[in-house]
Amino acid sequence: MGRIAAPLREQVITALRQAILDFHLKPGQRLVERELIEQLGVSRTTIREALRELTSEGLVTVVPQKGAIVSAPSLEDAIDLYEVRAALESLVVQRFVERASDEQVVRLAATIDHLAAVAESTTEVRAILAAKDTFYAVLIEGAQSSALQQLLEGIQARVQVLRATSLSEAGRIPEVVRELRAVTDAVANRDAKRAARLCAAHVRSAAKTALGSLTADK
Repeated sequence: MGRIAAPLREQVITALRQAILDFHLKPGQRLVERELIEQLGVSRTTIREALRELTSEGLVTVVPQKGAIVSAPSLEDAIDLYEVRAALESLVVQRFVERASDEQVVRLAATIDHLAAVAESTTEVRAILAAKDTFYAVLIEGAQSSALQQLLEGIQARVQVLRATSLSEAGRIPEVVRELRAVTDAVANRDAKRAARLCAAHVRSAAKTALGSLTADK
């Protein structure tokens, strides 16, 4: 992690959040206050405030006698998170169909072309995940709902590790491209119900792969 320019709470929260989402801080890893203070150059109070905020977001878990660790969702939690994600993304897609401009519809389809191009040029999961996130960025923009944006970003953050696991599965990325193209085709036809149904199916397909890895670990 880079050094923080100023000892401000929000900057520390952002730095730690990004380190978790980029896997610089790995699931299950202890977050030692002394080490974070030295790395970020801020006070113990600021670190503790940041960890409390990340705990409320579900990215950090406080374990008795162990302290703060990067959250690693259990199988039960993951099942619930993916079901919530399927329902939430379906609603976001519906709102996009209802509210997005024609230009945004075209841009949404273009994000899948971008994803396919990135997937053909690299096997780096983080790069592919970042490309996939451009789809969600346009989707949220067109849905025009700050409430849905906050909810979706929170869920996405909590299943980030599982999303990467799903994309790492052999043959999964071409399936993702096909599934999301079907969604954008339905969106282009302004078929909200079909688009929402296909979006939920995409999330549940991802869940099968991601949850399979947790089942194997049990």
